[in-house]
Amino acid sequence: MSDSALTASRKKKKRPLMMILLLLITLGACGAAGYAWWMMHKQQPANGSAAEVKKSEPPAAPIFLALDTFTVNLQTPDNDPDRVLYIGLTLRLPDEQNRATLTEYLPEVRSRLLLLLSRQKTGDLANEAGKQQLVQEIKQVLDAPLVKGQPPQVINDVLFTAFILR
Repeated sequence: MSDSALTASRKKKKRPLMMILLLLITLGACGAAGYAWWMMHKQQPANGSAAEVKKSEPPAAPIFLALDTFTVNLQTPDNDPDRVLYIGLTLRLPDEQNRATLTEYLPEVRSRLLLLLSRQKTGDLANEAGKQQLVQEIKQVLDAPLVKGQPPQVINDVLFTAFILR
């Protein structure tokens, strides 16, 4: 065999070895890049607090107390007896303890609300500002302790579930 034929045969053998070596280097580089990306996204926050590392817990389920609907006669300047408010309320509470207390004293709660609602004027409830004022008044009336010596109630929000002004 001639010298040039021998050299050509060695080049043919080196090319597959060179291709395999380049392929292995490329795969290694891709793997290293993927690992680095994964580690950067898995990395702890800068301040390293354990609370932030834990998965954020979903917010606690809201606690509501739905009250039966109220139907009350409203005050009018001309003492028109046909002016009626039909209103449904739901209270948003911070915890089960407040809910249990309000449920236990439900007749007292309903009485306070009926007295408050019957003092309302039709003109005040006809607009958005009047409804927001009513929400604040309901919170104020229900925040007061239901019995002497009892801590005040906490009402986070008052939600209207029905509101008909006739």
